[in-house]
Amino acid sequence: MRRSWSRAGRWSVVLGMTAALLAGTYAVTAANTVPDSRAGDGAGTVSGYVLSSVHYSLNATNPGNVDAVQFDLDLAPPAGSTLKAQLAPAGSWYDCTNAGTAVTCGTTSPQATVLGATQLRVVIAQ
Repeated sequence: MRRSWSRAGRWSVVLGMTAALLAGTYAVTAANTVPDSRAGDGAGTVSGYVLSSVHYSLNATNPGNVDAVQFDLDLAPPAGSTLKAQLAPAGSWYDCTNAGTAVTCGTTSPQATVLGATQLRVVIAQ
C-alpha cells in the first residue's frame, strides 16, 4: 500500500528543513568577530618645496665626475620623509639626507658625470 503525503505535510517538511538550514547558518555566522577599524576620505593641499643654493661637488681626482649635489629647501621635510634626486632623464635615483633644510645627495653609486647631468629632479615624499 502506497502512502501519499498531503500537500500540507509536504510544505511542513520543506519549511522545517529551511528553518533548520537558516538556524545552522546563523550559528556559523554568529561566531565570526571582526575587529574595529577606521576608514576615511579627505582632501589636503599638496605643495612643493623651493630649492635654492644648488651646488655640485666634483670629484677631486676626476672633475668630470659628480660626487654629490647639495641644496637648501625652504622648509625642513618631516622626520622619516623620503628624499631622492635624479641628474638625468631616465637616470639613476640617488638617496638624499637632510639636516634641517640642508640636503645632500651622494651621486657615486652609480657614478654621476658632469656630461650626463642634464637636469636636477628632486622628489620628497612624506
